[in-house]
Amino acid sequence: MKAHRSVHRVAIVGTGTIGASWAAHYLVRGFDVTATDPAPAAETALRSYVQAAWDAAASIGLAPGASPDRLRFTTDLHQAVADADFVQENAPERPELKVKLFADIDDALPPDAIIASSSSGITMSVIQAECRHPERSVIGHPFNPPHIVPLVEVVGGKRTAPETIQDVMSFYAAIGKKPIHLKKELPGHVANRIQVALYREVVYLVQEGVLDVADSDAAVSWGPGLRWGVMGPHLLWHLGGGEGGIQHFMDTLMPRMVDAWQDLGTPDFTPELQETIVSGVLKEANGYTVEELADRRDAMLSALLAVRARHGPETQEGP
Repeated sequence: MKAHRSVHRVAIVGTGTIGASWAAHYLVRGFDVTATDPAPAAETALRSYVQAAWDAAASIGLAPGASPDRLRFTTDLHQAVADADFVQENAPERPELKVKLFADIDDALPPDAIIASSSSGITMSVIQAECRHPERSVIGHPFNPPHIVPLVEVVGGKRTAPETIQDVMSFYAAIGKKPIHLKKELPGHVANRIQVALYREVVYLVQEGVLDVADSDAAVSWGPGLRWGVMGPHLLWHLGGGEGGIQHFMDTLMPRMVDAWQDLGTPDFTPELQETIVSGVLKEANGYTVEELADRRDAMLSALLAVRARHGPETQEGP
């Protein structure tokens, strides 16, 4: 396997919401970006998204020379990836489509470039099945929106080279992302599975009439959600153990938590429950559009990231 070259040119394959957000991030970080998508009006939508996202993305980390003018667009896949050092693929979540797409990208891409998929549910072992160079293909799954949220889940397939994993982890970290390495493939990766587990219990509590939709959102965002925006659950339980830390927590509090697992519920997702959630969300939105709410979310996330940057990392490197 050839050593991977330095990344200067990024190709974005698929420019829906995730692809457009990735494009904004790479542009803000100073890369030349070539994007491709067969959808009608894709270029117009992409450039509009980048323009709207630019200030928020730039507030997190603007590289010297970065400019939205460094974005090119083509409907020709081969032309888009022909001189790319790194490809970020964001096509629809259909296995047969991604298998063929990756094979096509693999054929057109320089041999020392990497292909990363934003796939949220399909494993790389499936996606790379027809690639002639599967060793350079990997999952690089972001959290939405990628130009704001740092998390990227990195996981290889059965034929991904360990060097590719190392290169991708280093690359993402260098451009302001927070990559985590999943050592095993599983559907949905990790972060989405955590979200699903939490949301299942939230929906169960709504169905049981314990609280309404707005209060269930408040219970998460104004309680544990605030803490999770600063530290993860393990480190928070370390604090919860007091002077004895995580060992004291495990010895004295964890047994009660394990017992409580038995009481967690699985909702029966009926049409009535769906309507309860839809009407509750629309009431909570209070007339604001999806775009307005997304802008508010992104502004608060950017502010939180700025606070975290001022306080520095909370683990290994010290306080």
